[in-house]
Amino acid sequence: MPGQVGAIGDEREGLLAYLAQMRYVLKLTAYGLDARQVRAAPTASPLTVGGLIKHCAHTEEGWIDTVRREPREVDHQAYADNFALRDDETIEDVIAYYDRVAARTEKTVAGIADLNQDVPVDHSAPWNPPDLDNWSVRWVLLHLIQETARHAGHADIIREAVDGATAYPLMAAAEGWPESPWMKPWKPGA
Repeated sequence: MPGQVGAIGDEREGLLAYLAQMRYVLKLTAYGLDARQVRAAPTASPLTVGGLIKHCAHTEEGWIDTVRREPREVDHQAYADNFALRDDETIEDVIAYYDRVAARTEKTVAGIADLNQDVPVDHSAPWNPPDLDNWSVRWVLLHLIQETARHAGHADIIREAVDGATAYPLMAAAEGWPESPWMKPWKPGA
């Protein structure tokens, strides 16, 4: 996937393309990391690259369950656990799960005739407006883009603290871009 979203034909395509791009750059932060590094918390926070990817996958799945009006029990411990990889989880497992969530999101959104379709507001969350009863599917997609981009930024910082790698050199390495005078693809241990 290139470093920029390509041309888009309509709003739905654009929202899904930007969400896909944010998922991609988030997952890219794990590129080339070993099991220990993907669990490393090298900053003042307990956040890890693997935990952030897992959290975004669970968050997107929860929002799409809400769009589909599929009930989901709120489990605050499970929410906290979604920020860390369990000992029996690999980053490959988490990325495969995220890819399945993404495919379900795309299929769900493709089947919705109107992006203004109501999505109920969860009033148990203190950050949600108490006087608003419904979001729209459009709002949910924009929120997922925002949430994923925010956590991709967190993961960028963590990744840089782990081994010095930054987004575009990682992308260049993952996609096989040729080295140029101004861009050198990331290499392990470099």
